[in-house]
Formats: sequence, structure tokens, C-alpha cells
Amino acid sequence: MRNLSMALIAGAFAFASSGAWAQQGPSARTVGSKATTDGSSTIGTAGSAAAGGTSASTIGLGANSTGKAGTSSTVGGAGSAAAVTGKATSNTKIRENPQMLRSQSTAKAQDGGTWSKSATNTKVQHDGDLTSRTRSMSHMQGSKPAMSKTRMR
Repeated sequence: MRNLSMALIAGAFAFASSGAWAQQGPSARTVGSKATTDGSSTIGTAGSAAAGGTSASTIGLGANSTGKAGTSSTVGGAGSAAAVTGKATSNTKIRENPQMLRSQSTAKAQDGGTWSKSATNTKVQHDGDLTSRTRSMSHMQGSKPAMSKTRMR
């Protein structure tokens, strides 16, 4: 539980560091964390991007625990986007199959030629392997795009 809390805190810091409140140019930040203790593992990545009056953030978390009662796995994700004017969309899909649990979150905001987007993919495989990756990007007309990527294994 403590590791999951740390991953959530890391996501909050990624959003706060994006500079969305006093935005001057495009920015993008991503963070990640992984911890393993006594048969339990947690993983998470998060990212945020902002440019002009747009911002987009995503987060993905996964955990796997093995004990006397068996194995338990969980995965989750979320995304959020905002635009002062223009269009903002976000989407999260959670999938399960016999090999893994998977979370895919995307968020995009666009106002003309100014846009921000973020995507996070998190996998918890039933053999105990955990992976998470996040990519965040933003762009304003006349400026160089900003991009940040984080991958945890």
C-alpha cells in the first residue's frame, strides 16, 4: 500500500511540475517508480504536458502480490485534458486476458495549432512481470515541441 501511495504522489508531482498555471511555452514532464518487497511489486508512471491554454495528464499504476493464499494482481489508469477554448478528450481502457492485465490511458487537448497530449500504458503479467511507460508532448505554433518519456520495467 505504501508503494502505491508513493506512485500516486509521483503522479501528482508530475502534474504540478508541468507549469500549466503560468504557461509561457510548451512543457512536458514524466516520472516513474517501481518497488519490490517480499513477493509484492508495484509500478507506476505518470506524465503531464501543457502549452498555451491546453494541458493533458495521464497516470498508470500496477501491482502484483504473492502470498500463502495465492497471487493477486491489479492495474489502473486515468487521464485528464483541458483547453480554455478548443477541444479536449481523454480515454482509459482496462483489459484482461489469460496472460496479463493492461491499462491504456490517453489525453489530448487542442486549440488550433497549439496542443498537449499524454499517453500511459501499464501491464501486469500473470508471471509477475510489471511494465509501465508514459509519453507526454506539447507544441505551440512558432515554438519547438516539448517531449518527455519514462519507461519502468
